[in-house]
Amino acid sequence: MQSKATSVQQYLSELPDDRLEAIEAVRRVILENLPEGYEEAMNWGMITYEVPLSRHPNTYNKKPLMMAALASQKNHMAVYLTGVYADGESRSRFVDAYQQTGKRMDMGQSCVRFRKLEDLPLELIGKAIAEYSVDEFIELNERIRS
Repeated sequence: MQSKATSVQQYLSELPDDRLEAIEAVRRVILENLPEGYEEAMNWGMITYEVPLSRHPNTYNKKPLMMAALASQKNHMAVYLTGVYADGESRSRFVDAYQQTGKRMDMGQSCVRFRKLEDLPLELIGKAIAEYSVDEFIELNERIRS
């Protein structure tokens, strides 16, 4: 269920109340932990946290590098964590820490799905967001592209 919203505020205004509360709470955690230099934007029908093209224009698809994203899908909500996907050590740490929370983990490659806010370990999401400075994330991206 991809949104056609062109701004974060429009995206949020289109959410049902129960989803709005959860998405806003996760968004707060992301923004509180987001290293300097990333920008919040709408891309791919989601709220994204990305490296601006002015900082790193050499991307494979000519779009900003997406470090994270937040979305309300048809049957769930999701946080996309590109660093956790791209870095095996980061993924191992994240999965281990998630399992230690006792919360049910529903995770794809980079997508952490949740139906209720209580299902998501917000502190762990914050740590995953804070893990990569813009420079470190660009370096990670370049390393996996080569």
